[in-house]
Amino acid sequence: MSPAHPFRTLIRRTRPRPKRPLTPTARVLRLRRRISLVFALTSAVGLIAMAVLAVRSDSARWREQLDHAMDADTSWALGLLETDENGRLATDVLADTVNTGCPPLTVLLVNGDGPDRTGGGLTVQHAPSEPCLSVSPGVVLEAGRAAARTGEAHGFDRRTTGGGPVRVFALPFYAPEAAEDEGPQGVLVAMADATAQRDDHRRLVWVVTGGCTVLVLLSAAVGHVLSGRAVRPALAALGQQEAFLADAAHDLRTPAASLRTLAETALRGETDSTEVHRRTLRLAEGMGRLVDGLLTRARLMSGTATVTRQPLRLDQLVEAVVEEATEANAEGHRVRVEAEDTVVVADPDLVRRAVGNLLGNALAHGHAPGLPADVLVTVARDGTLTVEDAGPGLPPEVADALFERFRSGSGSTGLGLSIASWVAHAHGGTLTAGSGERGGARFVLRLPTSPE
Repeated sequence: MSPAHPFRTLIRRTRPRPKRPLTPTARVLRLRRRISLVFALTSAVGLIAMAVLAVRSDSARWREQLDHAMDADTSWALGLLETDENGRLATDVLADTVNTGCPPLTVLLVNGDGPDRTGGGLTVQHAPSEPCLSVSPGVVLEAGRAAARTGEAHGFDRRTTGGGPVRVFALPFYAPEAAEDEGPQGVLVAMADATAQRDDHRRLVWVVTGGCTVLVLLSAAVGHVLSGRAVRPALAALGQQEAFLADAAHDLRTPAASLRTLAETALRGETDSTEVHRRTLRLAEGMGRLVDGLLTRARLMSGTATVTRQPLRLDQLVEAVVEEATEANAEGHRVRVEAEDTVVVADPDLVRRAVGNLLGNALAHGHAPGLPADVLVTVARDGTLTVEDAGPGLPPEVADALFERFRSGSGSTGLGLSIASWVAHAHGGTLTAGSGERGGARFVLRLPTSPE
């Protein structure tokens, strides 16, 4: 027999495992995370767009302010330019008046040697001797060429020889009697220090960036909270569904097992058929009551139904529950009842379930292994029901969480006590647990009494 192909074995071993499907709760939580992420991204896009617009507006604003100031200076200096008898430009008055060097003002003349006046070169007609801002000659000539080429004023961001920011402004001027198609006669170039404006702009950028970051984080937190509130009803509904299924499994497990045992006994012919039918009918009626109670509790938890409150003889209900438990007792357990005439305002079916769960818990766990249980049930006129056994008592580590679902000190699911606690709180009462006088556990159920 030939060995298995090595490549086929490798493929079989490296086949990826199928992913486990997500539970409904996990899907809801994933939806919450996605909602929070979309909310944060939407807010971030809007804030970033507004921040970019604000930064660009501030950048254009301080440049326009500097250009406007230099435009006023160059326009005023343009009035100091004169022409001699031969039509040549004279800068003597300008040099005498504006020769402080701050703001630096340079006069460039367009040479007439090119194809047209704008195509010729530029020569420096006047420059301050000791300007407060010093840039390379190429920067001044570049600004002058751009203004002479287009015939319009231009502003530029450049650097001084020391590396500082400077705003360069170039204004073309024309001869008094120049033709419409004739280019500018020269260009006035001014400079302004932009250090303060640049620093203010940078501070604005940092403030806007930090503000946007804080707002995006705050938006993400708010989106997370709002999405949590949005999915909270869905999570509550899922929790109620899980609780309903768990309670149904807990309450129907024992009757189903009893029916199966009864059916197996009937098939073996060990009991009378009439007795089998009678017990089957009794178990079916009990299961019907259980199913009806579970559906009622599910409706109550979902808010589609309300608790039916009516005057109820609690002592008679307790005696009936004890009688049913005694008839089904096959292990010789002893249950004593000490009841006073007590009228409470409650739902009969729910209270019956709560009393049955408390009594069933005492019969199941309120005795030592191999020994029958000894349970005392008392009913007081103030609506207090006490179920006390003589068993080992409550473990200290589960006393605080005894009425929580799936928490029990005896290895059971603990759903019976949780249902009894829910019934008590649904009626405005309480259910407490503690140690009894005989060393066992004592459960005290208090229900509101009738005003009559």
